[in-house]
Amino acid sequence: MFVPAMSVFLRLALALLPSLLLSAAAIAQPVQGQGATFPSKVYDTWARAFEKAGGNPVSYKGTGSGDGIKQITARKVDFGGTDAPLPAAELAKQKLVQIPMLVGGVVPVVNLPGLAAPLQLSGELLADIFLGRVKVWSDVRVAALNPGAALPALPIKRVVRAEKSGTSDGFSRYLAGASATFKAEVGASQAPAWPGEPLKAEGNDGMVQTLRATPGAIAYVSYDRVLRDKLAAVKLRNAAGRFVAPSERGFSAAVLESDMHRQGDDLATLLDRPGNDAWPITLTSFVLVDAEPATAPQALGALKFLYWCFMHGDDLTRGSGFAPLPVSVQSRLAARFTQVRPRDGQLPAYQSF
Repeated sequence: MFVPAMSVFLRLALALLPSLLLSAAAIAQPVQGQGATFPSKVYDTWARAFEKAGGNPVSYKGTGSGDGIKQITARKVDFGGTDAPLPAAELAKQKLVQIPMLVGGVVPVVNLPGLAAPLQLSGELLADIFLGRVKVWSDVRVAALNPGAALPALPIKRVVRAEKSGTSDGFSRYLAGASATFKAEVGASQAPAWPGEPLKAEGNDGMVQTLRATPGAIAYVSYDRVLRDKLAAVKLRNAAGRFVAPSERGFSAAVLESDMHRQGDDLATLLDRPGNDAWPITLTSFVLVDAEPATAPQALGALKFLYWCFMHGDDLTRGSGFAPLPVSVQSRLAARFTQVRPRDGQLPAYQSF
């Protein structure tokens, strides 16, 4: 009786083996994200830490917020990254869930050989520079904000993003708020119609390469690129009237003076907030996931990774060039994950690891 019984169990195991292997293969599938370049290096770091902790492989390609929205809308990736959040009506239309991930800063950077101290600019003057109205670095308006600085008589070369970009959207929103002329002539957009013929570059990395190759250039990148590539960041005059350098502390200060902190509203603007240390061009970066995947396994990989990042976010974010989300926002994030409702009726167990 013993041998036949074992034979039955063996036949049953062999019969189940293909489905077990299929399930294991599905669980081991890599998670693919694509979109905003603003936080892309942080997502890469988080992905490595997640995999080291036993999670599935995660890859993230920084192609711009516009492409991130396009790819997740077409369901070609597991999650899309964007620094330009979608309104509620668009999320409902495209059946997407939007989750805030971190806070960072867009930083104007310059290539000015021989300049000893950081360049100081106001928002209005920065807007006129990107309008092409200020032509050389020795212009009297620049000199007035930088007394004693040996400003070179170099032509100003503007470097802007070539693709649709949430970084461009946030930067142009700041400039439009600082200058009525910029608001009227260019406005805020993921792909602003910059006047004249600025140099164009793909992604944050392309901006850095073009900046370095062009004496007299000014560009705008995420703060982590400033740290990593040792770029010359501009000091900006903030709403308190102080010239401040970009910093994680400055991003957190902007959050504390916003409705993101006061009301937990993750769509609240962080631009030009009051506060002595607040960095004027502070942004929230988001990810988008499918709200109605066909099956729970289809959503599981991305949700496990994003939930793990949420649970370890503060520790993972410190020292990265970004700031963690405030507690008032973090306390509401669990509800975002539960908005993902697979059509097979099963709920993804993203909280288990």
